[in-house]
Amino acid sequence: MKVILNKDVDKIGKAGTLVQVKEGFARNFLFPHHLAQPATENNLKKLEETRQLNSAHLAKIKEESLALKKRLGALALTIAALTQDDEKLYGSIHTHDIAAALKEEGFEIEKSAIDLAEPIKALGVYEIGVKLHPEVVATVKLWVVKK
Repeated sequence: MKVILNKDVDKIGKAGTLVQVKEGFARNFLFPHHLAQPATENNLKKLEETRQLNSAHLAKIKEESLALKKRLGALALTIAALTQDDEKLYGSIHTHDIAAALKEEGFEIEKSAIDLAEPIKALGVYEIGVKLHPEVVATVKLWVVKK
């Protein structure tokens, strides 16, 4: 029996895909738990319409991410920090510090989107990656200076 999955099902498929399953599995498990629906003509038409809407929406989000990447590429952040005599920082600069500096510049970026392998512990210039979209990564120049 062919069914359209409403949600991801382990070892069967992802949401929105058309899969072949045994009739008893569909009738006794997938349908009662609202994990799938029968692959009728109407349901297939709805699936195709949903795919088209989703692809248009995802394209719009990617386009916005590319525009934001361009704006972030032209940005140079400066964070002032207390230092010791040998130019090392007393503390360190983490993703939440960078997210706060970006917020001051007018960019609402989640700290989880900032790609920082380890905290910054010295003065200097750093290239920080910001993941805006699964396919779009912006680079921000960060200057760490003495306070």
